Amino acid sequence: MKMPKEKIDTSMFAPCGMNCMVCYKHCYHKKPCAGCLNSDIGKPEHCRKCKIKDCSKGEGVSYCFECTAYPCALIKSIEKSYSQRYQASLMENSAFVRQHGLERFMEEQKEKYTCPNCRGVISIHDRACSECQKSMK
Repeated sequence: MKMPKEKIDTSMFAPCGMNCMVCYKHCYHKKPCAGCLNSDIGKPEHCRKCKIKDCSKGEGVSYCFECTAYPCALIKSIEKSYSQRYQASLMENSAFVRQHGLERFMEEQKEKYTCPNCRGVISIHDRACSECQKSMK
């Protein structure tokens, strides 16, 4: 799956601050996941049963950072996991979106996660390109 030349679909930004465009599940499969805010087709089970997504719906917010309880225990937990495992901060993503807007965030993510060799998508989870499979570690 190559990075689109046009603007990236902003519905690929999850309530927790994850950019679903760079998720391994979206990058690598013939029937990619449509992203957190879209249908459950192609989604791994842990995403279909996501407590964060359910909570944001229950609170009536699109993104966790819009909630008065932010950052809650659920966000702090996923933040710790992503910081340790992938050297990425979902809370920093959310802060950027709050300050600069979703379109600018997604444009910067597009630059950050586009393979310099083939224009494929570099997965945040394993740092490998969706097209040429080169590791970007």
